[in-house]
Amino acid sequence: MDYENMTYEAILNRMLERVPNNIDKREGSIIYDALAPAAVELALLYIEFNTIVNESYADTASRDYLIRRASERGLIPYDSTQAILKAEFTPSTLEIPIGTRFSSDDLNYEVLEKISSGIYKIKCENFGKTGNKGYGTLIPIDYIENLETAEIKEILIPGEDEEDTEDFRDRYFASFEKKSFGGNKADYQEKVNSISGVGATKVKSCWNGGGTVLLTILDSNYSKASNILIEDVQNEIDPTNDASGQGIAPIGHIVTVRTADEVEINIGADITLDDGYDLETLISSITSEIQSYLLELRKTWANNNSLFVRISQIENKILNLEGVIDISNTKINNSTSNLELSELQIPVLGEITL
Repeated sequence: MDYENMTYEAILNRMLERVPNNIDKREGSIIYDALAPAAVELALLYIEFNTIVNESYADTASRDYLIRRASERGLIPYDSTQAILKAEFTPSTLEIPIGTRFSSDDLNYEVLEKISSGIYKIKCENFGKTGNKGYGTLIPIDYIENLETAEIKEILIPGEDEEDTEDFRDRYFASFEKKSFGGNKADYQEKVNSISGVGATKVKSCWNGGGTVLLTILDSNYSKASNILIEDVQNEIDPTNDASGQGIAPIGHIVTVRTADEVEINIGADITLDDGYDLETLISSITSEIQSYLLELRKTWANNNSLFVRISQIENKILNLEGVIDISNTKINNSTSNLELSELQIPVLGEITL
């Protein structure tokens, strides 16, 4: 029920209508002044009623009440996580103590584990996507004798922000449509996507005989997962890979974890620009728009058997930029046709030739 029409004025007028007309009801009269405070309180009460109705249903509830509603189904928002990165130190023979702290710009990092000579895992001390900086010089917070250089080389496991309210709301409603139970596809997707750093999962059963399960994952940036992330997911789901049920996977399931194959998308086109514009000033914006389009596609990867990179979408993205008058002869990988990707492929931007 909608109580938005129950305003102070509407309530007061309704109350005054019930007063006989032979009594003075003008503003400032005794009866008006007696009813006005009560009308204010009733209007406030109806506002609270409206709030209670909105907070009682998951489609309109604010975050706090949505969390309370979803908890009845055993769902809570995914927490923010810390980025795990690969760093290289020289000389490679130098041993960097575990726990040593470094800084880069306004972020601090801690050494977690040695991968190989001169290569270490480091963890950003800040939670969330702010730590997803895959490059940069590291400055030791404490002096390290004989250290020559220290650099971030790669994101191994992306940091994630706390789950967005609308994403959590979608996940709540999806829980009614997909029944997660005992190692079915929905169960695998739910369990794997909850692992830190995982953004999307595809499940393929009996891919290599009875009892075998193939999990193909993307990281939380919807990019190809690193070997470290693949290893982490494998250890969580099926560390022994022998159907013994030592991980999350049920007894009898042999689970293999991999990531999607990247397909470079090379774009060529003829562009007509307005006066005062040149390609050098627009190339950055064009690159950003195409990357945004490919990211949109990767975000839908888990729910589609194949992805289509469409020339019309690329042209629309470029035509919407200020300074672009026309575009023609657009090609994807030297072809004028749309590009269809297979089930386990994702698009990444290659070269742009304009």
